Amino acid sequence: MRAAVLTAPDRPLEIVDNLQVESPRPGEVLVRVLHSGICHSDLTVIDAGHGVPVVLGHEAAGEIADVGAGVEHLRVGDKVVLAPLAPCGECGACARHAGTECAQALAFVHHLRPDGTSPFSLGGDLVHRGLGVGAFAEYTVVPASGAVKVPDDTPLDIACVIGCAVQTGVGAALNTAEVRAGSSVLVLGAGGVGQAVVQGARIAGAAHVIVSEPVEERRTHALAMGATAAVDPTKTDLREVVMDLTGGAGVDYAFEAAGSGRLVQTGIELTGVGGTIVMVGAPPIEDAVTIDAAVIFMTMGKRILSSLLGGCWPERDIPRLIGYWREGRLDLGGLVSRRLELAEVNEGIRLLRETDGVRTVVDVAPTP
Repeated sequence: MRAAVLTAPDRPLEIVDNLQVESPRPGEVLVRVLHSGICHSDLTVIDAGHGVPVVLGHEAAGEIADVGAGVEHLRVGDKVVLAPLAPCGECGACARHAGTECAQALAFVHHLRPDGTSPFSLGGDLVHRGLGVGAFAEYTVVPASGAVKVPDDTPLDIACVIGCAVQTGVGAALNTAEVRAGSSVLVLGAGGVGQAVVQGARIAGAAHVIVSEPVEERRTHALAMGATAAVDPTKTDLREVVMDLTGGAGVDYAFEAAGSGRLVQTGIELTGVGGTIVMVGAPPIEDAVTIDAAVIFMTMGKRILSSLLGGCWPERDIPRLIGYWREGRLDLGGLVSRRLELAEVNEGIRLLRETDGVRTVVDVAPTP
């Protein structure tokens, strides 16, 4: 089958026509991938080169093409949204519906199944399944728990962004931080995930949703998504804006959505008493966060939370997010800036590096 494969760190993806995929094992499904967003986490893998060769793409939607033994809730032809963190459903974390703490789900960082295998191969050699999905390929094999059925009339070309950006951003606001109605929110970074945080804060009923983003197009977009103020931090004193809008108190919640340790510290500085700082983006491994005057931080009752995929449980949250979209409370289509064919995936990666647009969606499998 056709796929885009990263063969070495910091290299363009290579379009191949002979990637092989296994039949699904018990508890797995074969998915015909139709659409996949390009996410900043894909860039992280490209730059680090951990686990190559690898098929990237983890924000995807498609149709069930085959099911493994024991899979009874999915059938061939079902439309599905894929989730990078597929819970085992049997461990203690899963009993609490804390799928992002499940050992099977967390195996996604190694681009392999928990047993160290991959469904992909090229010329007999193993090819990694990127971030648990491997969606820049016409077909992929994933755990059945990571493929969530959606109604037949769901437009998968926009629903695919639920797989990562929307679960991560909306989930961070609703699940991780549990944003309160009437509260004040600061979103640091307005890429796909940041725009989703904005929408999650709006759904929660936040009174102030302040966005800090240097790219004008993204600031304008954030206002359309529900932000009440959008600031260019390179030209305007962000602290002054925050304090003015909150009566000098600081915000109740600050979400770092760009993957920067420095911005986490900005969030610490601009939250008020009892404030919550949520790390949503994935900073480079060398980034550190320093809390100056730790005793002051302690006496102010602030807390720092990390949020992986928005603390989402796929079977619970993906249908809920589809429901918000149907009710007009969640704009999925507005997150998609452009669509490209699989052969153009490197152009999409270039656009992401240059912060051009919000989300690029790759149309992976040709229409039959």
